[in-house]
Amino acid sequence: MTSTIPTPTSLDAVPGAVEAELRAFFDDAVPAAAAIAPVVGEAAELIREFVLRGGKRIRPVFAFAGWRCGTSSSDRAVAGAAAEDDAPGPRDALRVCAALELVQACALIHDDIIDRSDTRRGHPTVHREFESRHASAEWAGDSGAHGVAAAILAGDFALAWADDLVHGHRPGVSTGSTGGDRSTGGDRSTGGDRSTGRDRSTGRDGDHPLPAEVGATWAAMRTEVLGGQFLDIVNEAGGDDSTEAAYRVMEFKTAAYTVARPLELGARLAGASEQLVSTLRAIGHDLGIAFQLRDDLLGVFGDPERTGKPSGDDLVSDKHTALRAIALHRADAADPALGARLRSYFGRRLDSDELGSARDLFVELGAVAEVENSIDELLGSALTALDAADIGDDIRAELIAVAHRVAHRQA
Repeated sequence: MTSTIPTPTSLDAVPGAVEAELRAFFDDAVPAAAAIAPVVGEAAELIREFVLRGGKRIRPVFAFAGWRCGTSSSDRAVAGAAAEDDAPGPRDALRVCAALELVQACALIHDDIIDRSDTRRGHPTVHREFESRHASAEWAGDSGAHGVAAAILAGDFALAWADDLVHGHRPGVSTGSTGGDRSTGGDRSTGGDRSTGRDRSTGRDGDHPLPAEVGATWAAMRTEVLGGQFLDIVNEAGGDDSTEAAYRVMEFKTAAYTVARPLELGARLAGASEQLVSTLRAIGHDLGIAFQLRDDLLGVFGDPERTGKPSGDDLVSDKHTALRAIALHRADAADPALGARLRSYFGRRLDSDELGSARDLFVELGAVAEVENSIDELLGSALTALDAADIGDDIRAELIAVAHRVAHRQA
């Protein structure tokens, strides 16, 4: 069928359009999962609820911004491509934007397992929800172990669906497998949709296959975010408290995946020149690091009513952030006893007085001020590059506003 999802006319409209795209995707994905077994459909429904529950949708915003940068550039690499019937269009850009949210769902579900988090956005984390369902059903085995195993698979589902969506495939609408669709009498092995006569396995009418360079960027992004996460847990296990290690994780787990690669995906989809792609990736790197540094601050000082996570969550889970590394370096250099005191707040539940004392120590050590200065410098660098970039004035102004929001957000 032809999509009725309107093309966003501003970056502020992207989250709503992406949510509509995701809802349409889940309309196929959840029944396809339920066709395997009802319990699989219930798991798919839980993933749908998790994805649609909210979030900043920052990656889709940057991907669509990249698209608009590419289409507004004066040296677009494929001039006139928008007039070609087989050229990617704004609907294809939206498809990529929505797929990014499914990658993010996978990352969050798995991250919550790794961090042993109990809540996300004010709701039980996915592994805790599966744990609760196991206990309520009085199934055999350990409920906690079942919750973790089920959530790992749920994250895998989301990642597989991200690939389905980005490549224009719809789960279950054409399996080429085991016989007819009993609800309609249709032969599902052919992928035929009798209402339209088209092969729905290729997606919606008007979807275009990704250009090779876009597919390569997508594949690189997946590898980088998984590699960054792996590096993160190895650093924690190995006790690497260095600032260099924290920044290395940020390069791949956050900067590339959150801003740089989404900008690149959108720009390449629009046929942007290599020069513009390089410029956007540099902008994305700086904004992505600033985004994560702000996240580090919120992980210690954030308001749970706004962040959806418990106060001081990064301290409880002992996340090896840049803020933590800077504070430890300063504390150890000043007095080993001060470093020991700071470490005493990591990896355990803190009462309100202990959390307040830990926060005061981060401030007194100058770690908060150093991180804030780094955020300002990175933002300034990104804004300077944006000002000189060969893009339209409208998208430049919108990206500048988004950059400020990313660097100074409170949730």
